[in-house]
Amino acid sequence: MGAPRALTATELAARQRALAEQQKEAERREQERREQETILIRSAAEEARRREEEAQRAAEAEARAREEEEANKRQEEAAKAAAAATPSAPRAEAVRPAAPARPATPATGETLRLRPARPASEEEDERPARRPGTAMPPRKPQVAAPKKGADDRRRPGRIDVQAAIEGEDDRVRSLASVRRQRERERRQAELEALRADQVKVVRDVVIPDAITVQELAARMAARTGDVIKALMRMGVMATITQPLDADTAELIVQEFGHRPRRVSEDDVESGLEGATDNEGDLVARAPVVTVMGHVDHGKTSLLDALRATDVAGGEAGGITQHIGAYQVKLPSGARITFLDTPGHEAFTAMRARGAGVTDIVVLVVAADDGVMPQTIEAIRHAKAAGAPMIVAINKIDKPDAKPDRVRQALLSHEVVVEQMGGETQDVEVSALKRMGLDKLEEAILLQAELLDLKANPSRAAEGAVIESRLDRGRGPVATLLVQKGTLHQGDIVVAGAEWGRVRAMLDDKGRALKDAGPSMPVEILGLSGVPVAGEPFVAVENESRAREISEFRQRKVRDKTAGAMGVARGTLDQMLAKIQAGEQKEVAVVIKADVQGSAEALAAVVQKPATDEVRVRVLLSGVGQITESDIQLAKASSAIILAFNVRATSQARDLASREGVDIRYYSIIYDVADDVAELVRGKTAPKAREKFLGYAEVRRVFEITKVGKVAGCMITEGVVKRGAGVRVLREGVVIHTGELSQLKRFKDDVREVARGYECGLSFANFHDLKEGDVVECFETELVAA
Repeated sequence: MGAPRALTATELAARQRALAEQQKEAERREQERREQETILIRSAAEEARRREEEAQRAAEAEARAREEEEANKRQEEAAKAAAAATPSAPRAEAVRPAAPARPATPATGETLRLRPARPASEEEDERPARRPGTAMPPRKPQVAAPKKGADDRRRPGRIDVQAAIEGEDDRVRSLASVRRQRERERRQAELEALRADQVKVVRDVVIPDAITVQELAARMAARTGDVIKALMRMGVMATITQPLDADTAELIVQEFGHRPRRVSEDDVESGLEGATDNEGDLVARAPVVTVMGHVDHGKTSLLDALRATDVAGGEAGGITQHIGAYQVKLPSGARITFLDTPGHEAFTAMRARGAGVTDIVVLVVAADDGVMPQTIEAIRHAKAAGAPMIVAINKIDKPDAKPDRVRQALLSHEVVVEQMGGETQDVEVSALKRMGLDKLEEAILLQAELLDLKANPSRAAEGAVIESRLDRGRGPVATLLVQKGTLHQGDIVVAGAEWGRVRAMLDDKGRALKDAGPSMPVEILGLSGVPVAGEPFVAVENESRAREISEFRQRKVRDKTAGAMGVARGTLDQMLAKIQAGEQKEVAVVIKADVQGSAEALAAVVQKPATDEVRVRVLLSGVGQITESDIQLAKASSAIILAFNVRATSQARDLASREGVDIRYYSIIYDVADDVAELVRGKTAPKAREKFLGYAEVRRVFEITKVGKVAGCMITEGVVKRGAGVRVLREGVVIHTGELSQLKRFKDDVREVARGYECGLSFANFHDLKEGDVVECFETELVAA
């Protein structure tokens, strides 16, 4: 049996929806069971209370019955005494004592009124006469006088037919019926109370210039289906992802009973940058110096010499692949903040970010190598940023060092050093021998003094994101450079489209900080996601403000991505058509890097080997370790995964081995460029190239039945092979191009004829042969592009 088929994304989503519906159904049943238990408990309590009241009423009725029985006995004794006192009185007129009343049964709680005693003669007159052989007719029921307050009680005994016909039944509803009625009334009261508690909440709904149906429903806390129905009633057919204009959204908000609040796109970020600082609040700050130059010219080694550390030894391949931010304290007490940028051509964006936040640019040029392409690019970035430049001519300890040649080469790029009569400072240094470092520091401090760098440390922090990455144990980590104000631990910051509370702050040596002033580079933890490197950051007053700004920026990013996807969809259709026609192929890659800057550089590197025939498509460019979702994406698109200084999880490795997804790990960017170029070459179709074989001169033309014309030729150069391609030349002009159908020597078919031999040639679909024509023979071979 083969390996079990992996679930597709649609099947997985359907299974998750089914599980979610089952869970909701189970929760609903549990809620109903709890409500039923509550009802039963309340019913049992009411039943117990009712039984207690009935028992109390029965006890009171029994006490009243005993009192009435004692009163009757006293009356009977009095009557007997009166009869004894008057013996001559007729017996018929004696007062007949009333029968004692029976106590009411506890089940009904009803008592009967006592009837006054009547003479026996009257009672006998009322009794109907009994005929012989017939049963005693029933007495007319004696209806007791209704007792006050006893109308709603049950009547003892059964109903006879006559009473039912005459309508003399005074029975009330059964206890079960009363209990059901009470239960209905209680439920109705609870429902009314619940409805009274669920008063509709009127919200202030913020409406920007454009908002999707889904986002509008979320802001109103309404169901998306209800919003779509309201739009349909207005004649607007929309899906949940379709954007609505502000006027339509305002009408929907008013229909749902909320208060609309219109805002412009610019209102969300208004006042974010803070007010202008007063001159009295400004204090001197450390200069921010960016070290730039060509790859392997010694930028990081120069910084190591200044910091007395060894950072270059920790970089893969000896080249810097991240922006490093350090602060150096000089023996004089002055501080300088250094930004070390990569020199490789792939890291253009990172160099541009470094130049954008810097005060001074130190251009490192190797004395033995001179001005190189990335040196020229660094000069452009420095000029674009308007930052003053200091030229550090490195590696002067080498025998072949020529600093004057470097100065001369810089003139062609409008960089005139002081020794050549210009204003740009130049310092000869050696990072390896630690020569000229003090002069470089003096030049930096002198330039900083001329710039008069100041900042207000008492305001909310502002700055830029230098680098960002996703750490496995600590989450999103961002390297920030504070430019204004002071950043405190616990502050709420917005960095690009992400926000969060600063949970921890570390300096370049990994030490924890409580606050960071102007020109201080720090690493912070606690952001909601990985911000884009180069974006500004600012500390805000509360979480709601930070969340509003973050959502606004994320919405702008989503809209921009959706627009780009719409454009890319058209180009993708065209590309697929070209692929099906065999005109274009593609190499799909998934890029995962350790930091944002490296991911950007890799995305630029892999695009360079692309050609008109083979296109390189970047499916995903992100930071962090490789996960199972990355494997699924690569599997669906037949892509390879390029991992730069990151590794895959164990689950992702197992899935990749099962699905056959190729994961390639790198630590040097050169290797990535070489491998992608090899992949592109492998996808490129081989080129057809002609290989010259020989010439044959037509000496005589023969007409052969069933064959046509046959040229008798002499091989004058090379060889002629059967099945090869031929061209017929007449006076140096090609008159026919085709294939050689027959090659004979005398009467025998041969495979080839060499130089100096005669042969017979026959051409497919061509018979216009003349003596003196020249036949050129060649074959086509495929070679790799």
